[in-house]
Amino acid sequence: MKPFFKTLLLLGLCLSASAQELKTNPKVVVEMTSPTEKAWTAALNHVENLRKALGEKKVTIELVAHGEGIGIFQTSDTTSAPRMRRLAADGVVFAACENTMKKKHLTKKDLLDFVTTVDSGVSEVVRKQQAGWAYVRETN
Repeated sequence: MKPFFKTLLLLGLCLSASAQELKTNPKVVVEMTSPTEKAWTAALNHVENLRKALGEKKVTIELVAHGEGIGIFQTSDTTSAPRMRRLAADGVVFAACENTMKKKHLTKKDLLDFVTTVDSGVSEVVRKQQAGWAYVRETN
């Protein structure tokens, strides 16, 4: 078989495997930078809708907040905390950017207890995309 056709065959197999992976175990990273309650409500709606549409037990979701979006993870913001806590208990990961935390003089004690941290919110999103995760950015 000629190298060109071998490459096409290999590419086809890879694409088929990727499509099958999406059907069986989709992974989604949601990026959040807005501080508004409207944006956070929309983001959490997206997360819940993704879980319903793709299968609550199958889909993996990580919501990464950085910049002004990190405020909702603070213990002082209790508006969405019960909803996020329920989603976290069901496996949704909420990740706060440590760079933003440093800039805003926040510690892990300032965050809701179920929130994890990542070194850099933007880098976390890039790493997830490089690993094949689907990307959603909330812009409300």
